[in-house]
Amino acid sequence: MFFRKDYAKPGPGIDRDEPEKTGAARLAEIFSIECVTLVKLNLLFLFSCLPVVTIPAAVFAMNHVTRMMVLDQPVTLLYHYKTAFQTKWKRACAAFFTVAASLLFSGCGVWFYLRRAMTQPVLLLPFMLCSTVLLVTLLASTYFYGLLTTGRSFQECLRLSLLLGVGRPFRGALAAMAVYGSFLFALLEFPISGIYLLLMGFSVPCLLGEFFIRTELKRL
Repeated sequence: MFFRKDYAKPGPGIDRDEPEKTGAARLAEIFSIECVTLVKLNLLFLFSCLPVVTIPAAVFAMNHVTRMMVLDQPVTLLYHYKTAFQTKWKRACAAFFTVAASLLFSGCGVWFYLRRAMTQPVLLLPFMLCSTVLLVTLLASTYFYGLLTTGRSFQECLRLSLLLGVGRPFRGALAAMAVYGSFLFALLEFPISGIYLLLMGFSVPCLLGEFFIRTELKRL
């Protein structure tokens, strides 16, 4: 089946004494194992986003599956995606609109006050406030979705993501560039980037985001 991985098929095997790979080597290993699944995941994500109202649940389900890949857990794509999509849609909607509202309002505030701060320097203060909220939201949101897959309460995930976004900004910045940066670049290059968006433009950045924050979440 297209969405089913055959775990009964014999593979090359892994040496029990082989040390766990880290960094770029581990990332390359994940891609070599899951490259086909990532393409299927991208197509499944796009298909499940077609009703539009299902986008929050689709985003959560994709993060759930890619986090399993990063943690080296066996993935049965259709089963795990469908389960997360159907059972966690309330949490997914709350997370999506929390992040989207913060990005929207802070982004509009940055644009609004920056234009007027040139002639009214006093408006630099609300501009800096909106800029800070925007930056923290970008950093924290990458941790937020990873934390939501751990089973913690919504409030606890939100609190921890804010703490990690402020206290561990480097990993969050890498994840934000992978997720938001690549998507923005693809939009600017559309329609040239159309094939990329269709086959891997969402699943691969999501995997990279989960990969960059994995060590920080392990500390918890």
